[in-house]
Formats: sequence, C-alpha cells, structure tokens
Amino acid sequence: MSLESRASRPWATATGIGLAAALLFLINITRPLKLVFDETHYVPAARYLLTLARPINTEHPLLGKEIIALGILLFGDNSLGWRFFSAVAATAVVVGVFAIAWLLLGRLRPAIFAALFTMLNFTVFVQARIGMLDGFMAAFVVTGIAAMIWAMQGNGPQLIHRIALAAVLFGLAVGTKWAAVPYVGLAGLAILLADNRVAPALGGQRVLAAALFAGVSLLTYFLTFLPAFFYANDPLTLATLLPFQAAMFAQQTLPLPPHTYQSSWWSWPLDMRPIWYLYEPVDGAQRGILLIGNPAILWGGLIAVAACLYAWWRDRAVAVGAIAGLWIAAYLPWIIIPKKIGFFYYYYLPSIFLCLALAAAFDHFGKGRLRHADAWFAGLAGVLFIYFYPILSAAPLAGPMSFLNWMWFFSWR
Repeated sequence: MSLESRASRPWATATGIGLAAALLFLINITRPLKLVFDETHYVPAARYLLTLARPINTEHPLLGKEIIALGILLFGDNSLGWRFFSAVAATAVVVGVFAIAWLLLGRLRPAIFAALFTMLNFTVFVQARIGMLDGFMAAFVVTGIAAMIWAMQGNGPQLIHRIALAAVLFGLAVGTKWAAVPYVGLAGLAILLADNRVAPALGGQRVLAAALFAGVSLLTYFLTFLPAFFYANDPLTLATLLPFQAAMFAQQTLPLPPHTYQSSWWSWPLDMRPIWYLYEPVDGAQRGILLIGNPAILWGGLIAVAACLYAWWRDRAVAVGAIAGLWIAAYLPWIIIPKKIGFFYYYYLPSIFLCLALAAAFDHFGKGRLRHADAWFAGLAGVLFIYFYPILSAAPLAGPMSFLNWMWFFSWR
C-alpha cells in the first residue's frame, strides 16, 4: 500500500512517528546525573512547588515548573524526573509538526518528512533532554497551531469545540512562558480574518469564536497559577493575582549583565552562536551538550522559506505560503520586541517551523528528477545528526579538547 493510499488514515503513521521520536529522545536521557544549564533555576523551583513552601523563580509563570515537579513526583528527584516530560513535550512537537503538514498539505509524504526533519533538528533533540521551560511552551504552541488549523476545517459544533481545544493549548503555552503571547494574538487574528474559502463554517460566528478563544485561553492561563494559592508563605489571592502579573513583567524587563553565550537575533538563523549547556568532566568522563541547529536544516530551511514564499506568489499555493508565514511569525517578534540580551535558544520555535518549510518546499518543487530530493536531504540531515550526536547527548568524550572535532567555526567554541 502506497503512502498516499494510506493518507486518509494518518493516525497510525502519526503514532508510529511519535513512538520513534520518544525512543530517540529518551535513550540515555538521564546523563548527566547533575543539573545542566538552566535546570539550576527550574528544578529547584519545581521542588519548592512540591512542598508549596513559598514563591520562587517568579519571573516566569508556573506551568513549566509544575510539569517538572510532576516528573519528580513520578520518577524521583533525579535526572529522569527532571527531564522525562521534556522528552514527552518534544515528542508532542514532532507529532504536532506532522499534524500541521498533514492538515495544510493533505499529503502523507511531506507530513512524514516534516516530522523526520524535526526529529533530526538538533535544537529539538537537545531541548527534549533538559528540564527547561522552552520545550513545554513549544509543545503547546505547535499542538495549538495544529488544533487551530483543524478547527478551521471543521463545521458547526466541531468548529467551536476545536477552537476551545486550541484556546486551552495556547493558554497553557502562555502559562509556561510569556514568549507564547504573540501566538495567541495571531491565532485570534486568524479567526477574525480567515478567508471564507479556508474556514467556511466561521461565517457570521467570527466574533463569537474569537471571544470564545480569548476567554478560554485567558481562563486556562490563570488556572495554571492555582498551586500558588496554597503556598505556606506569601500565597496568591484573587486580589493579588493581577498585581503579580505586573511584578512578573517588572522582573522580566530588568537589565541583565553580559553573558558569555549571548547573541543577536540576526545571528540565530545563521547558526553562528550556539550554547554549551554542558562541557566538563562529569559521571566519570568528559561530556558536552551543545545547543546548536542542524546546519542542513537551519541553512537549508532559510532557502525553503524563500521557496515557499515564491510558490505562494507564483502559484498561489496558499498552504505553502502559510507555512513560510509560521516561520516569519515566530521569528519576527524577536526582531521587534526589545531585549537587552538574546540567546540562541530563543530561536527554538522558528527552528521547528523550518522543518515544515523544508517539507513543503520539497513537496511543491520536487518533481521529475527532484522527486526524491526530500529523501536525499533527510539522509544529509541524518548523517550530520550522527556526526554531532556525541556533543548533543552528553556521550563520553576522549578528553578536554575533544570539542574541537566539531567546531567548524571559531564562534561555535
């Protein structure tokens, strides 16, 4: 049975992809046994949440730390407990990318390759194996986008139920990290401005649907603060909930001192300044974890975005253009919103949408002699994944200078 003959039943394929992604992300997830990079902020905060002792790490909402706390509750206060749900979140990202490609393009082949590129993207792999907030936020945003596209294709009660689902997911994204706020605004605009040919069921229900989306997402966001009402010291109350949001904003806008790994927004798509999450002797060996993008995906993805925009302009390929728009919408806020200091991990979500752009561009232009170009490109991305795997996965290295084996540019050091 061919890929496209199974296209009407994508759930089995999505399940298989999800299981493969989970296996890839979970292998050796417990190494190193010590806290890595920003885990030193979020794991202690998760521990405090389990005791409900007092507020800590109050510059970010609670949900990401609640998820880490759940991992500790289930698996213990150890490296598996800190990181297990990060692997689950990255798996949701892979399946969510598959769903977006399937819903927009209606073909199984580009959906499979979009998911495969996501699995082979170093950023997704590394964030799947560390207890940070960005992985959870990305999972809720990507699945929220998939739910919103699904809603636009629904009708009657389906439309309302699916918009409510999307609203919950976007509310959870903002409850993890405020960087998800622009996506909520864009989703609301999509409801109000969607072409009738794209979402015919919206019709005269646009305002009602947008109000439902706004209300459910906002309610979901505030519900994520529920544990803070039960702190032993300085608990939240209904009267202090809104002032607490202002206090969070004040903390997030404080000036920060210079950092070794800071970088500018324009450098992120070029993969110029990755971040060493770990590089030291630990657990009996020299080990390293480098947050870097797969060069094939990050650099090739930029060409794919341009190709998708060209397809939209030349061929009126609306779905392909929309995929390019996802990358633009994810990257643009970092250009517009002033930040004192930037880091490459801010590019996490845009790097995911590059995988969609690659699959869409190959699907649109991969005809004739180029019909297997997606498979060849996946092979290249896979070879690079294997090559970089030791410094993505904290594998044992030969010695302190081993990192030089992978440093293509001086700025990568």
